[in-house]
Amino acid sequence: MTEQTAKPAPFLTDRFDTALAYASRTHRLQTRKGSGIPYVSHLLAVAAIALENGADEDQAIAALLHDAAEDQGGEARLADIRAHFGADVAAMVDHCTDTHEEPKPDWRPRKEAYVASLAAKPVRSLEVSLADKTHNASAINADLRAHGAEVWERFTGRKDGTLWYYRALADVFAELVPGLAAQRFAREVAEMEELAARF
Repeated sequence: MTEQTAKPAPFLTDRFDTALAYASRTHRLQTRKGSGIPYVSHLLAVAAIALENGADEDQAIAALLHDAAEDQGGEARLADIRAHFGADVAAMVDHCTDTHEEPKPDWRPRKEAYVASLAAKPVRSLEVSLADKTHNASAINADLRAHGAEVWERFTGRKDGTLWYYRALADVFAELVPGLAAQRFAREVAEMEELAARF
C-alpha cells in the first residue's frame, strides 16, 4: 500500500483458509525454479508480504492464487477462481498473469508487454504483483549468495535479461505505487544488481 492509502489490518475469514487449501492443491506438484522447494512456499511468502504491506482479504487471496492461471490451467483455471472466490480476486489474478497461452510466447517480448501493461492496471492488482516480485527478487538474492553465478542459468532471460526485467519493474512500481512497499522491492533489486557484479 502507498503511505497515503494505508488501510487498517484486515480480518481474514474462512475464505482465506479455503483459498490457502485451493492454492496448495493447485500447485502441489510444482517446485520452485532450480530447487526441490514446494511451490506453495512462494505463495505463502507472497501472501505474507501482501498482508505486511496492508492487503485486504481479496488481495491476500489473489496473492495465494496469483500464479494459478498462468501455471495451472489458463482461462479455465481463472474461471474456476472467479466461481470460487469472486470477480475481484479473479481480476487481480488475471492482472498478475503475463500470458494464458501454452506454449508461452518468447520470454523477452512477453516480459516487455507485461511491464508496459502495468500502467493500465488497477492499483489493487499492482500491489499484489509487487508482493510477488518482492519475494521473487528476495529468493534470487538468497540463491545468489548461496550458489553464485549458476543461479542465472535457471532463468530464461539469464543474467542480463533478469536484471533488465527487475530494474524495469522497480522503476515502474516506484512511479505507479510509490511508498514503502515499492521501496522494499527497490532495495531487493539494488541488492540483486550488487550481487550480479560479483556473480
